[in-house]
Amino acid sequence: MAHEPRLTRELRLLLHARRTAALGTVADDGSPFVSMVPYAIEPAQALLVLHVSALAAHTRNLRARPRVSLLVTEPEADGEPVHALPRVTLDGVAALLEPDDARRPACSAAYLARFPEAELMTQLGDFRFVTVRVTGARHVAGFGAARDVAAEEVEQILRSAAVL
Repeated sequence: MAHEPRLTRELRLLLHARRTAALGTVADDGSPFVSMVPYAIEPAQALLVLHVSALAAHTRNLRARPRVSLLVTEPEADGEPVHALPRVTLDGVAALLEPDDARRPACSAAYLARFPEAELMTQLGDFRFVTVRVTGARHVAGFGAARDVAAEEVEQILRSAAVL
């Protein structure tokens, strides 16, 4: 097995262990809008997968302006400084999948493997899967340990197994 740099390993563990992200979109008036979304990873295509309602503000926003940002962070721990929380901001381009999209079965399977309780929601007509292709990232592994991450490295991490 090839050597995996420590920061790459930490980023891989973070992305595979966490299940929610703060999703940043841009509203019609240009103001930022942030919401919480569950996410899954579809490894074959190296995509993040969201499942959103057409009624949600973030869905309207990303439909009109598909450039998005997601923040994934470790949870706070009592007695630990919050400034050192491991986190990553992922920049990407979102795409709403139509029901007949060839990518939908793999995205649905990845999402339901992570969130089996959401199966009923996948049958509702106003919900759609959204893919996010990551175009770059900013990873903070702890206090004083920050770096830019190229899209290719993030793609490799998304294609890799979790191995938590």
